[in-house]
Amino acid sequence: MQNSEKIWDFVEAKREPFIELADRVWGMPETCYTEVKSVAEHIAELNRQGFRVTENVADIPTAVMGEAGEGGPIIAILGEYDALPGLSQEAGVAEHRPIPGNGNGHGCGHNLLGSAALLAATAVKDWLAANKIAGRVRYYGCPAEEGGAAKAFMVRAGAFDDVDIAITWHPSAFFEVAEAISLANTRIDFTFHGRASHAAASPHLGRSALDAVELMNVGVNYMREHMPSDARIHYAMIDGGGIAPNVVQAKARVRYSVRAIDLPQMLALLERVKDCARGAALMTQTKVDIEVLSAVSNLLGNEPLEKAMREQFESLGTPDWDDADREFARKIQATLSPEDISNSYRRVGVKPKPNAPLHDELVPLDAKPVKMIGSTDVGDVSWVVPTVQAHAATYAIGTPGHSWQLTAQGKSPAAHKGMVHVAKVMAATATKAIENPSLIAQAKADLAERTAATPYVCPIPAGVEPPLAAMGIAAG
Repeated sequence: MQNSEKIWDFVEAKREPFIELADRVWGMPETCYTEVKSVAEHIAELNRQGFRVTENVADIPTAVMGEAGEGGPIIAILGEYDALPGLSQEAGVAEHRPIPGNGNGHGCGHNLLGSAALLAATAVKDWLAANKIAGRVRYYGCPAEEGGAAKAFMVRAGAFDDVDIAITWHPSAFFEVAEAISLANTRIDFTFHGRASHAAASPHLGRSALDAVELMNVGVNYMREHMPSDARIHYAMIDGGGIAPNVVQAKARVRYSVRAIDLPQMLALLERVKDCARGAALMTQTKVDIEVLSAVSNLLGNEPLEKAMREQFESLGTPDWDDADREFARKIQATLSPEDISNSYRRVGVKPKPNAPLHDELVPLDAKPVKMIGSTDVGDVSWVVPTVQAHAATYAIGTPGHSWQLTAQGKSPAAHKGMVHVAKVMAATATKAIENPSLIAQAKADLAERTAATPYVCPIPAGVEPPLAAMGIAAG
């Protein structure tokens, strides 16, 4: 049975409430594990649409799961709704104009991500009921993708143990089945403890925690010449020890993000970073506390699901951008550099197209992208459940991720068209799997083959829990 056009109708029938949901979440940007209002909006919509709702998934207050249907295979559709700090911006304005308030902004499009995923799940729910087909669809509302690794904690808690396949997407400048490549990543704090003293009268009695942080950073910077070229290390000063230069800093804290192409390489690199911290403590006669906050695995691909999703993209085509969509995208591009735009094309291996501010075709299968890799906690789901991810165009070509320009496009008509479009692709992929048990079997066999030699081991150390206390949140 060819269901694609029918499932597209189920998506279209519900598009407006979910566009409104995306816009509401855009207007309440909340960061890592603080998505209280955003998850409440998703819970309310789940209830309105008739899902069976489970809150506090994995004891995370801002994680939710909604299920519909009976019997049959279980299809998970993953959504997110966390924002980023420092990316506040008015919508629909092609100049930097932050909104007064907390400074947060949806600079990665997760307001769209969660809404489109829930729209797809709702369409599948309605399709199952209308056709009296056995099967269950679950929407997983996942917080804290930006640095909090919520899905990794959810995997560790068994939240996906009975799921047959998982489907998700991410906003992009292009339409494609996402290549399953990402960096394993650990986010880790190093807190140095020294001894305060008068910096002029008795400097010899002080032991500077800030000196230890600086020496650690120097050591790590020297490491960069001697680590794999696709690995990445970043740091941020969390606590510099105070504002008084005449007081030897007794405490200082630095946060590191350590990434590599797979988990073994990342863990090896992480130990070298820890050694730099220990060496810095030894040199400064301070002590160092090392605390892992979160960690994620690299993504695993799934060829049968990727092929199935590609077929749905090809069947659906691309949205009909209008002149107003293109004009606003051109205004955004005018705020970017030529390198921003050319870099965007290089990342997907597509030849630049003149006078085309929005993508209007699928990325071809023979594209040769230049890999520029980030990290995602979808990686951990992909190790335990066959997983596939779409990219869908919701913003102008060249827009950098985590930028005010991306925030500015988060409520645009083009963004709405892109999110509805990808909801159709995800819903059609889900219904294809429900109708074809052999696809699910092939997907599971593919995952079993990929993990046979290296079974999944959660990268989060035993005893490490979601950093809720650091965010001022009580556990569920």
